[in-house]
Amino acid sequence: MKKMLSKNLTFSIVVDKDKNGYVAECRELQGCYTEGKSYEEAIENIKEVIELHLEDRAFRGDLKIKDFDENNVSLTTLSFALPSRNVA
Repeated sequence: MKKMLSKNLTFSIVVDKDKNGYVAECRELQGCYTEGKSYEEAIENIKEVIELHLEDRAFRGDLKIKDFDENNVSLTTLSFALPSRNVA
């Protein structure tokens, strides 16, 4: 019998507001995105999507923890100065 190991994984979530509510996406996991009428609903939905994605990959046997290096994603903010004549 294989020994089951537990590891906490951290994923980045991008949440965008659109005219219909919120869209949440986990870019580290292909195909993991969802919607919600509120920000909170979108977060709850993406948690469920990620759990199902990981469970499915574990069931198929292709879930490799080494694929989820926490240093794969960075968040950077850039500032730009626009010439005043181009600002409406």
